[in-house]
Amino acid sequence: MNYAFDFGWLADYWPVLLKGIGITVELTLVGGVLGVSLGIACAWARALGPAWLKPVVAAYVEMIRNTPFLIQLFFVFFGLPALGLRMGELQAANLAMVINLGAYGCEIIRAGIQATPKGQFEAGASLGMSRIQTFWYVVLIPALQRIWPALSSQIVIVMLGSAAVSQIAAEDLTFAANFIQSRTFRAFETYFAATLIYLALAIVLRQLLRGLGWTIFPKRAAR
Repeated sequence: MNYAFDFGWLADYWPVLLKGIGITVELTLVGGVLGVSLGIACAWARALGPAWLKPVVAAYVEMIRNTPFLIQLFFVFFGLPALGLRMGELQAANLAMVINLGAYGCEIIRAGIQATPKGQFEAGASLGMSRIQTFWYVVLIPALQRIWPALSSQIVIVMLGSAAVSQIAAEDLTFAANFIQSRTFRAFETYFAATLIYLALAIVLRQLLRGLGWTIFPKRAAR
């Protein structure tokens, strides 16, 4: 039996796909901004923070980096309500993505911080900078400049991994594709279209992050 490929009917489901794309973009934006912020805080704690805080952050990083994102998502959505922390699907998805990117971002950013020569810390102190000012201007900005490509790639990976949030009924792009396939039974066309959309999103996100890096770190772009 020959399968007749037909993509024309997908036009009827564009509103569903667009909604899924919008939620995927929202998850990526929230997860990216808050996840990187968490990664910076954890990187500071591991590299320059007080001794008592380092093992706590290290345990968090190792736990997240050595467990599947899907399990982390299930724990947030199904496990935390046992402690009285109930949240909707999108809230749970956002929280899980922030926690996941925070751990991976921590190690990437920490690598950049540790590559900073110790003399720069002394230079900041000699200029009368506070510890926070020294960390921000002398340590963090150059560190982010060094690791920006790796951090950008991790953000793209997290965006692609957001497909897992459909498992808790968060209505992202994968959820939309599953919904369409369940109504039409046209699996090839549906998931092929979803694949192309994810590919386009990844390419656009990578280019946006590259442009953001050139804006934030003009010296790097000049080189």
